[in-house]
Amino acid sequence: MTAVPRLCALLASMAVLSLAGAAAPRVERTSPALAHLDLEVELEPASRRLRAIARFTATGESAFTLHRSLTVLAASADGRPLGVTPVDGEDDTRTWRVSAPRGAALRIEYGGTLPALDRTLDHRRVLRARAPMSAVEGSFLQSESGWYPRPAAHFTYRVKLSLPGDQRGLVAGHLAAEKLPADINANYECVFEFKHPAEGIDLMAGPYIVREKLVPRRGAPPLRLRTYFFNSLDALAEGYLRDSQRYIDLYSREIGDYPFTEFSVVASPLPTGFGMPTLTYIGADVLKLPFIRATSLGHEVLHNWWGNGVYVDYAKGNWSEGLTTFMADYFYKERQAAAAAQEMRLSWLRDFAAVPAGSHQPLSAFRSRTHGAEAAVGYGKAAMVFFMLRDAIGEDAFRRGIRQFWAHHRFRVASWDDLRAALEQASGKPLEVFFEQWVQRAGGPTLAVAEARSRTDNGKTTLALTLTQPAPAYALRVPVELVAGSRSETRRVEVDRERNFATLTLDAAPEGVRLDPEFRLWRRLEPEALPPILRQWIIARAPRLSVVSTAADVQLAAQALAQRLFEAPARMVDSTEAKRGSEPLLIAGLHADIDRALSASGLPSRPAALANRGSAQVWTIQHGGSAPPIAVVSARDAEALAAIARPLPHYGGQSYLAFDDGRVIERGVWPAQVPLVPVKRSR
Repeated sequence: MTAVPRLCALLASMAVLSLAGAAAPRVERTSPALAHLDLEVELEPASRRLRAIARFTATGESAFTLHRSLTVLAASADGRPLGVTPVDGEDDTRTWRVSAPRGAALRIEYGGTLPALDRTLDHRRVLRARAPMSAVEGSFLQSESGWYPRPAAHFTYRVKLSLPGDQRGLVAGHLAAEKLPADINANYECVFEFKHPAEGIDLMAGPYIVREKLVPRRGAPPLRLRTYFFNSLDALAEGYLRDSQRYIDLYSREIGDYPFTEFSVVASPLPTGFGMPTLTYIGADVLKLPFIRATSLGHEVLHNWWGNGVYVDYAKGNWSEGLTTFMADYFYKERQAAAAAQEMRLSWLRDFAAVPAGSHQPLSAFRSRTHGAEAAVGYGKAAMVFFMLRDAIGEDAFRRGIRQFWAHHRFRVASWDDLRAALEQASGKPLEVFFEQWVQRAGGPTLAVAEARSRTDNGKTTLALTLTQPAPAYALRVPVELVAGSRSETRRVEVDRERNFATLTLDAAPEGVRLDPEFRLWRRLEPEALPPILRQWIIARAPRLSVVSTAADVQLAAQALAQRLFEAPARMVDSTEAKRGSEPLLIAGLHADIDRALSASGLPSRPAALANRGSAQVWTIQHGGSAPPIAVVSARDAEALAAIARPLPHYGGQSYLAFDDGRVIERGVWPAQVPLVPVKRSR
């Protein structure tokens, strides 16, 4: 149940941003009675003071960790004072040891001054931040930050929280009690309970306006929907409540009843995107974006089934991000139009093509998204695997299998093997080979038409195809489009070897053939279908930066932009290196300097589609030969360059963009197509 950053799949469902995978408790398939933690917490955000009492059962020689800002003030076992010994911990935590008889009731009182909220964190640094942070404008105590003693690897809990009267707060779980302050000088109090296996507790607080909607449910307690929004977001609350209910209704019909009693949307002062059972914690700036309710909100709601309702067996790979992406983000594209769904499949394959060869990993090794290469596998490939599964067994069997999987594994740990068993039972088809090649193997096949030859006799045409792929071969049903003038049809060809031969009987001789024109297979795309996108620069292992303007403020702004854009440190180079080397190069500067540098290097000039658009322009250069991948950032002035540093990393799927004072006004991907392979005629 621990919150895991999903800012980068929230940011991909936006086609700009990609919200990352919910981590769930690693619970044994058959567990003994769960440990229980009872917490009383007082938090004063203005002073950042935290004081808490934790109660749990001793397991003999007990040890727990707390953040170094917190100190144990008193301890007892069964009401008798108990000595506590601090020892060195790791990073920013300290380990505390107590010796108490197994089964004794431990009471640990602790407190301290928490670190201040760091408003300078960008979305990547938020993902790596591990300190509990507090401020009047917002507090976020991550489960892994050591703000409470963890009684066991997985446990149930009850949290009583007390805050100043102008603050509101929550943790994941059922709201068991709430006391509103009679006036601003009184405290706000609430009690949350979580009776399912949990791996951690995340606490959020802020100067929230709370809006609530109670939805009656037949045979179950009412569903409590809430928004915890800042005053500037309050006008959006009704829409978020309405759409939260809509998504819960949708997935309750598709999968099974919603497994909790509430769902809340909580605003964060930081650029976060976290998901926990019963809530999602999203940056305030992101919540303002109009399409979030139409896409990312549904993704977050669905994680209450996948990841937080059925837990992930992380030792065997995280399947929940892919299934959630397929049933949320991709489903919405399918509902929009077939062309939109095809474009999303193509975007997954383009992201995959941008991953350096040495960074490929199998789905069985994916845990959570920490960088773009992992997202291309854990989100894109996994979602495509579920798409191909549905193609293989049919939509009805797929839906039955998903419902069976939910019914059998609700609040239990499940793996890819458990998914396979449910889908095999629903379809009556063996799926071992399918799961072996797509879950256990890294990468994907490279398919090619080695030869296509037709022969016509007595009005009937025979088409002989030779399809190749490198060893070890995948077993595939490859869609092949047969093109004759303005007419075309698609046939499926079975392949399972490095070199495969197929003969098709047709009514007319085709002029050419295309492999998988609708991108229904996970594979390495042909170069013609791979216009350069910014993802290649974002996840490059050794990116390079050339700043072609000499003004000091432009130099600083360009270097700050590169630091935010690249996941690895960039090496500064001179613009004369534009056509040397192999690692992706980013050329940055002011408009006039960029134009001179491109001309001097013999590179294509500024694209006509971007000329005179906005205050800053970004584009990738399409060029042949052995030149390295090159992208350009061109700005009106240093301020315009600085304004795009924060949003630019969220547009990895784009080939070009135009910004006006940090706001995108134009974006797109350079045209691409699947090559048509000519058919030779035999006499």
